[in-house]
Amino acid sequence: MANTISAKRRIRLTQKETAYNRYWRTTMRTYVKKAKKAIEAGDRQAAQEAVLKAQGILDKVAVKGVIHKNEAARRKSRLMKLFNEKFSDTASKAE
Repeated sequence: MANTISAKRRIRLTQKETAYNRYWRTTMRTYVKKAKKAIEAGDRQAAQEAVLKAQGILDKVAVKGVIHKNEAARRKSRLMKLFNEKFSDTASKAE
C-alpha cells in the first residue's frame, strides 16, 4: 500500500484513467464486432454504415490516446479488407 500522499494520488488517478480507457476500449470493440457481423450478414448498405461508424470510433479512440494511431490504422485496414473481400465479388457478379 502506498505511504506518501503523491503515491496515493497516483493510485486514484490511475484508477480513473483505467476506467476511462476501459470504457472507450470496450466501445471500440463493440463497434468493430457490429461491423464484422454486418459484413458477414451480407447486407452491403448496413455493412458500409457499420464500417464507417467503427472507423470513426477507432479514430476517436486513437486521438484520445487509448490505443496507438498505428493500431487504429491496422484495425481499420483489416476491417476494410474484410468488407472489400465480401462485397467486391458481389459487385463484379452483378455486372
